[in-house]
Amino acid sequence: MRLRLQELPLSEVEALCRRFEVGELSLFGSALREDFGPESDLDLLVEFRPATRVGLMTLARLQRELSSLLGRSVDLVPKGGLKPLLRQTVLAEREVLYAV
Repeated sequence: MRLRLQELPLSEVEALCRRFEVGELSLFGSALREDFGPESDLDLLVEFRPATRVGLMTLARLQRELSSLLGRSVDLVPKGGLKPLLRQTVLAEREVLYAV
């Protein structure tokens, strides 16, 4: 079963994105397909605002807070870290949850 976006606490996601200076946060992967299930994690693509300095600790903290907020394990993937073979597919299929 596909995840329904209206089930997500989008106002809380937006507040978290503003706090972490996220420029865009998108959902991709199994959550957008019929093979999404109760044990599936959420694949989230993140791009930070241009002037934002982001380290590993910031990514880990954002991932942890998103997981807690969404009630599922989150796989947080920086947009710049997408492998070239997956990039085109992910960018074409994603559902944007937040963008400035």
